[in-house]
Amino acid sequence: MRVSRRSLALVLATGAIAATGGIALWVGTSDEVVSPAPSSPGTGSSPGETGAETTSLASTTPRSTPVPILMYHVIADPPASTPFPELWVRPRDFAGQMRWLKLAGFHPVTLRAVWEHWNRGLAMPKRPIVISFDDGYRSHVRTAMPILAQRAWPGVLNLKVGTLGPESLQARGVRRLIAAGWEIDAHSITHPDLTTVDNVRLEHEVAGSRRAIRRMFDVPVDFFCYPAGRYDERVIEAVRRAGFFGATTTEYGLARPSEPFSLDRVRVSRTDGVAGFAAKLRAMAPRLGANP
Repeated sequence: MRVSRRSLALVLATGAIAATGGIALWVGTSDEVVSPAPSSPGTGSSPGETGAETTSLASTTPRSTPVPILMYHVIADPPASTPFPELWVRPRDFAGQMRWLKLAGFHPVTLRAVWEHWNRGLAMPKRPIVISFDDGYRSHVRTAMPILAQRAWPGVLNLKVGTLGPESLQARGVRRLIAAGWEIDAHSITHPDLTTVDNVRLEHEVAGSRRAIRRMFDVPVDFFCYPAGRYDERVIEAVRRAGFFGATTTEYGLARPSEPFSLDRVRVSRTDGVAGFAAKLRAMAPRLGANP
C-alpha cells in the first residue's frame, strides 16, 4: 500500500480553516523581491486557450522535463484562533512571490497544458510552473486572482465541492476564476481520508466530485487532488476509473511525466516569505534545467 508521508492531521485542516470566518479581502501589492489540445471528453475548451504567455512562446522544453507545481491554501492573514497558520500566506508575500517568478523567468501554465506537453508534445515555454490552490476560499478570487491577472497568468483551483456556500467560496466566484483562465480540478466533496472510506464512499468522493463540478460549471475536470495527500493503490484506481488524467499529492518535489497519478508539489507556507520561496525553487533549479 502506498500512502503519502503527509500527516493525517492535514485532513482536518480544510474544515478548520473553512470554519473560521472573515477571509481577508485586501489585495496585496508588495514590491518585496529576491533577485532572481483537444478538449476533455464532454465539455469545456482546449488547453491551448488557457494562459496567454503559454500559447505565444515557442517550446524549448524537453517533453521529459519535470515541472514544479506550487501548492497554496488561503491567501490571507490567519486569525489568531486558526489551528493551521502555516496554510495561510500573507497577500503581500504572495504578490512578492509572483513578482519573483516573473523576474526569474518562470511561466505559469495549467496542469492540463503540462499534461498535453508531456503526452502529446504541445508547445511549452521555458521554465513552466503550475500555481495551484487547494479547497476553494474567497481569497482565491478576491486576492490571488487579481494578482495573477496582472500578468495574464492562470491558476489551478483544486475545488472541494463541499466548500461552496454563502460562508465561503460561491459558485459565482468559481465562474470568475474560469473567466480569468483558471483550470478547475477536483479535490473530493467532503475532504476525507480516502484510504479509510468504503468503496461506495470512495466513488462518491472521487467520481462524484468530477461529475458535480462538470455539471455546475461546464468545464473539463481532468485532474484530481488527494485530500491531505492521502492515497493508496485502491484510491489511485478509483481516480483512474473516474476518468482523470492524473492526480496531485502533498509529497514535496517536482511533478514528473512518469508518475501522472502521484504528482509531487511544492508547498508554500506562511513562514516562507519571498526569500524562502525563492530558496525552494533555486534548490530545484538543476532538476528543472534552469538557473533562476
